[in-house]
Amino acid sequence: MRSSSQGRCVGFRRRVLLGAWLLAGLVVLGRAAQIQVLQGGAWRRMAMEQHQTSTPIAAARGSIVDRNGVPLAVSRESWVVSVAPHELDDPQAARALLTEVLGISSGTARHLTDKSDPWHQAPGRYGAEVRETLTDITGVYLDRELERSYPHGDVARSMLGRVVDGEGAGGIEQAYDGLLRGTAGRQVVAQDSDGREIPGEVFEVESPVAGGEVRLTIDLDLQEIAEEALAEAIETAEARGGDILVSDPRTGEILAMASIGDGSKDVLSAVTTSYEPGSTLKPFTVAALLKTGRGSLADSVDTGKGYWQVGGHPLRDVSAHGVITLAEALRVSSNIGIAKAAQALTHAQQFENLRDFGFGVATGIELPGEAQGHLPNPDRWSARSPASLAIGYEIGVTPLQMTAAYGALANGGSLMQPRLVREARGPDGRLEEQGEPTVIRTVVPESVSKTISRALVEVVEGGTGTAARIETFQVAGKSGTSYVYDPDRGAYVTGRYFASFIGFFPADDPQLVVYVKLNEAQRYGGAAAAPVTRATMEAVLAARQAPIDRRALLRVARSNVRPAPTAPQARFASVTLSASDDAWTPPAPVTTGGVARVVVPDVSGLPARVAVRRLHALGFRVAWEGSGPPSGTSPPRGARLALGDTVWVRSRGSAR
Repeated sequence: MRSSSQGRCVGFRRRVLLGAWLLAGLVVLGRAAQIQVLQGGAWRRMAMEQHQTSTPIAAARGSIVDRNGVPLAVSRESWVVSVAPHELDDPQAARALLTEVLGISSGTARHLTDKSDPWHQAPGRYGAEVRETLTDITGVYLDRELERSYPHGDVARSMLGRVVDGEGAGGIEQAYDGLLRGTAGRQVVAQDSDGREIPGEVFEVESPVAGGEVRLTIDLDLQEIAEEALAEAIETAEARGGDILVSDPRTGEILAMASIGDGSKDVLSAVTTSYEPGSTLKPFTVAALLKTGRGSLADSVDTGKGYWQVGGHPLRDVSAHGVITLAEALRVSSNIGIAKAAQALTHAQQFENLRDFGFGVATGIELPGEAQGHLPNPDRWSARSPASLAIGYEIGVTPLQMTAAYGALANGGSLMQPRLVREARGPDGRLEEQGEPTVIRTVVPESVSKTISRALVEVVEGGTGTAARIETFQVAGKSGTSYVYDPDRGAYVTGRYFASFIGFFPADDPQLVVYVKLNEAQRYGGAAAAPVTRATMEAVLAARQAPIDRRALLRVARSNVRPAPTAPQARFASVTLSASDDAWTPPAPVTTGGVARVVVPDVSGLPARVAVRRLHALGFRVAWEGSGPPSGTSPPRGARLALGDTVWVRSRGSAR
């Protein structure tokens, strides 16, 4: 009995144990199924996240180029070189290769291959050549970096803007940030259990797409000419800053634009800051009189003894002129003559004329931060306002607005939309934006614009703008001098002026409008700003690749040949500066091996403006280093360069 009972007990325990094992097995299988089948995806994702991470691959930012395709802003690719010493197949050969390719010392190469540390990074950043040489070397790793580069230094920098933390800040960089920035790619990086990147375990999942291209209307040579002329004028006139613009009145294209404020080029007051223009506004008052039939250039106006009381305030001329014609009032820039003549206009006519010329309204140029200026409505005018507005006070204009308005006088009466962008293309080269000449409105009839142009020629030939006169071509223009208003004092400050001059040439068939303004200059506009306009025009004529129609200029030159003091002057082919500036004639290039080459001249000791003109006249691009008179060039004098090559001008303050 006992034996049978024990047997049954043992059998029962075995069945229970077997059942327990079966039940445990089912639980394990069920759990495994739950983890691997039902939750498998989630666990795999968690494991991948622990051992891999996804990071963006920066896209190369698109380029900004000038009208001729010369790069002004580009993304430069560089490489960081790192070494994992334990992975090197031949450390000695690796040291020799790193020394040769990276240009580092043998001691630095030994440090990079030292096995005491698992990872070393070479100092500095390297160009694309290291990628070609080191990519397949086991134990050597390359990481790509992108940086924004401006090949011509500070030239046009305020117009171009800059890039901060991958985003455009100011200028074209900001205005076209969406097109330029491109699309980032994606890469997967392997990590160890501590979250550290495993060298070499980087896999590109999605390639980056580079940004598009923005082609500007500016010409690099003209931009360099304009910036140098402005900087020298500010120094000569002891001004605090200034602006310069060069535009094509036929299309509205801006060919050069620069601003300097308190010694800094990182401003663009030509677009963002308005001022009271003074006498440069007078031609628009005369245009209103002619357009409305309220006056003609032959009409007489009595300016008395140079003093007139209007609206309870005095108005003065520099000297007494008595009874003069309206044309003479414009030529000698009589405040009283123009202001009295403006009395023939109704308030509405005077206001609408200024508004039609674009004052008080932003031009819409492709730059952020544009100021619209200030043109008060007639219901806010005082008794003195009509006279003040007639001569350029109680109104705020930007240099860009003034340049566009003079363009309308130059081209036959059409106010053109100012343009800085010729075209914008996407990453695939597809045209995204095409800048076309756009007429905003016809401001005055062509007959009126021609009449005003002839009167402005007289201003340059024998009036307040004679310092802008150049040989061979007639220039039409007007000087302006306005007092600086101090808001803290609530009054104009004696001895502080905005000195300006704006002109266009050739007067008979204008191709360029040149505007110059100097802030708080110590001299009047005719004396301070007009010479800068002349110097800029002459430098443009001397530049081989300037965006001008030379055949049209030659036709105009032949029809306007002026008698020379002694022997007849050569016509367009040898336009020179005045003897006091630079009577040098550039030598012709010599063709060797099918390439036209020119010898770099000796410009050491010359005035900066003259040095730049000579180099531009030879067909070189010019980059400046340091400040002060030139001390030499790189390449040095005597070197033979191809047309279009860049010559660095070194000055006494440069490091080279």
